[in-house]
This record gives sequence, structure tokens and C-alpha cells, in this order.
Amino acid sequence: MSVIPKTQLASIIEALGSFDVIKTAKIASPQITTGNDIIIKNKYAGVNFVDAYYRNGTYPVAELPFTLGQEASGVVVAIGEEVNKYKVGDNVAYLGSKTFAQYTKLNDKSSIVKLDKELSEQEFKFYGGALLQGLTALTFISESYNVKKDDFILVWAASGGTGSILVQLASLRGAKVIAIASTSEKLSKAKQLGAQFTINYKTEDVAARVKEITNGQGVAAVFDSIGKSTFDVSLDSLSRKGTFVSYGNASGVVSPLTITRLSPKNISLLRPRIVGYVETQQEWDHYTGILLKHLKSGDLKLDISAVYPLSEYSEATEVLESGQTSGKLILEIPQ
Repeated sequence: MSVIPKTQLASIIEALGSFDVIKTAKIASPQITTGNDIIIKNKYAGVNFVDAYYRNGTYPVAELPFTLGQEASGVVVAIGEEVNKYKVGDNVAYLGSKTFAQYTKLNDKSSIVKLDKELSEQEFKFYGGALLQGLTALTFISESYNVKKDDFILVWAASGGTGSILVQLASLRGAKVIAIASTSEKLSKAKQLGAQFTINYKTEDVAARVKEITNGQGVAAVFDSIGKSTFDVSLDSLSRKGTFVSYGNASGVVSPLTITRLSPKNISLLRPRIVGYVETQQEWDHYTGILLKHLKSGDLKLDISAVYPLSEYSEATEVLESGQTSGKLILEIPQ
């Protein structure tokens, strides 16, 4: 086993608030304390909106200081005596907490996937940001709404991290994807990923365009990561018996609604989280197997738009939260 230093660099918050509460600090490194422990030396970690929700108080934080990060790739450097699924030296990617750090401790029941024995730096970078959004998109189009051939599907933020994967996976199933974004450049990217139709929400009436594209029927499902500002438009764009999948708060949390608003078209409304779909080992193995197959075959492309050092996480998330990004942002963890 590798010798793990007593302290490590991490991106943390000591209070809730805006970008100025984010700090790069020295904190205690995790150590093996039980037989089921696994310690991973992180190489790359994905930047996601969920950390902004913890930072600003949208999602509760158990205690402060709080180490940020929800996914990473790296190498197993220490294991407890009861661990037999993994060994020191294994290349892995995983979902978990406290990934914006040099070392993260998990256990052998955690959401970890083994990677190939020989990986390039580019592949580590790729897998460091592939799981959270990849599995989110895959489980949502399978369980929140089972996307089928010829379904009209509406995807907000279609060139973003999760949105771009939703566009690709739904298109692979033969769905007619309507991509929504804020610029012609982002919409052009969505077209290249498989979207058949595009809408610029800055210059077009989204609901009217959806009705035009679908001959007045509306879409079978809408995947809305924006939240408060787009809820009404998404609701108006759905067909009879349509499914509304609301999964983000980029513009704020959706205001309370009267449930009878769903009745006129028999709308199904969901607010899913990925953890509810990959909780068991069987579910985890099933969906990670499909995702890795798509990634390795090239059917699914992950666009890494920028890589930031760990010390610049504040700048990275500010860019993400401003809506300026197209694709995935990655943090490089110092070795």
C-alpha cells in the first residue's frame, strides 16, 4: 500500500454563499480505519451543478467545513483487510462525496467501476467526468421516461454536460430530439450530436415552436435542468399523457404548484435523482455496463470543454453557473 500523507489539498467551503466561500485548503487525509475501507488517489474530478446547490444552501450540508465534489477517476492506493473486489493499483472511476481532494475514502459497497489496467492521461480525464452526467442521462431515459423510437423529446441546455448526453442517447433510440439552447453555436453542436430540431429560447417562443414541430401534439417527455424559469414553458410543451422530468435548479428551485395543473393533459411529473436508480449493486452494474459500452464504442461522446487545476475550482464553477459552458468541465487534482 502507498503511504498516505497526513494532510492533503482539497476544495472546501466553511460557510454557505457565493463563489467567495470556496477555498483550497490543507485538510486531514483519510486513513484506513476499517476492513472495508478503500482509499483512492484522485487524478481528475468532474465539475457539476450539484456542488453549487450544496454551496448555496439549496441542498442541505451535514456539517462545515464541507469538501466538495461528487465524481472522480483515480487509482486505488490502500484497502482494508476485508476488501476483495479491488486491489491496490486498480484504475477506477466512482461516484461519491469529497472528490475535490487528493485522496477520497470509500468502502467496498460504494459506487465504483473498474477501468482498464492501462489508461492514458486523457482517458483518466475522460472518465473523471463521465459517470455522474452519463448515468443521470442513461437512467432518466430508461426509468423516468422510457424513450422510444419516434418519440418527440424536448431537452433543455442541450449542449451542456447532461443535456448533450441526453440528446445523444435519445437519438440513438430513434427519438426525435428537440434541442433547446441560448446560442446558434450551442444549437449547432446539439445538431451534430443527433438533435433533429433546435430552438433558441432567447429569440423564439419555445412552446409555440414545439407545437409547430409536433403538429400541435406536444412532446412525449421534457428533460428540464433549468428549473424555476422554464417550468411553465415545459409544462405547456407536453403532449397528453406526457412526462415532465425536472432535474435541475439552474434558474432556481421550482415554485410550489397546485397539483391539479397536471390534470388537463394527465401529465406525469418527476423530480428524480440518480442515486434512486443505481442504489443496488445489480442496478449499478447494469447501468455502468451500458454506459461504458457506449463510451468505448464511440456511440456516446463526452465533450470536455476545459480542464482547471483544483485551485481554480471557484473560477470553473462560476463559468458553469453563468451558462457560458458547452460540454463538461474537469478539475485536475495535484499529484
